[in-house]
Amino acid sequence: NYAVITYTRFRRGYKRYFAKRLMDIAGGLVGMLITILFYPFVSLAIKLDSPGPVLFSQVRIGRNGRRFKIYKFRSMYMDAEERKKELEHLNETSGPTFKMKNDPRIYPMGRILRKFSLDELPQLFNILKGDMSIVGPRPPIPAETATYTSWHNMRLAVKPGLTCIWQVSGRSNISFEDWMRLDNQYIQNNSIKDDIILIAKTFKVVFKGEGAY
Repeated sequence: NYAVITYTRFRRGYKRYFAKRLMDIAGGLVGMLITILFYPFVSLAIKLDSPGPVLFSQVRIGRNGRRFKIYKFRSMYMDAEERKKELEHLNETSGPTFKMKNDPRIYPMGRILRKFSLDELPQLFNILKGDMSIVGPRPPIPAETATYTSWHNMRLAVKPGLTCIWQVSGRSNISFEDWMRLDNQYIQNNSIKDDIILIAKTFKVVFKGEGAY
């Protein structure tokens, strides 16, 4: 009986993994097509507003602590990292993350990119590569995971994603601890049906630009 139960669970898990990966590839390909169409216009807007590279890459932590480079449309001035230290006392969120509603490091067009999550579009390449999934906890930076407690680390048990429960529940308006709880809630109860519902909710939130800064 134990062997049968174990096999059944493995089979269900494999089927879900295969279905999720197919959904990621299909969604990633469609999304990359949209990104390619947007790219010339976004590139021009970025260059006019803040000279420098159009794309921004950063090391993030993925499943089981694996490091990978994430890609975004650059939404901050080139000296953003250098200026972060002088702004840390103005942090408007809890935990190891840094958020400011009126962050002076973000140039005007960058605010629009962030408000409607357009800066995240290049991460569809990460999804096609297999570093990320469409739905899953957002990938943290190494400095954040260095402060994680054991239960925070649970969110690293799955592939990180573009969207999850946090994104449709208030985003940056939610405290760090509540964010971690929502991610762990997803990991424990996720299904393909839940993923589809979260994707649909994400479109609604993104169009409204809720909680993004």
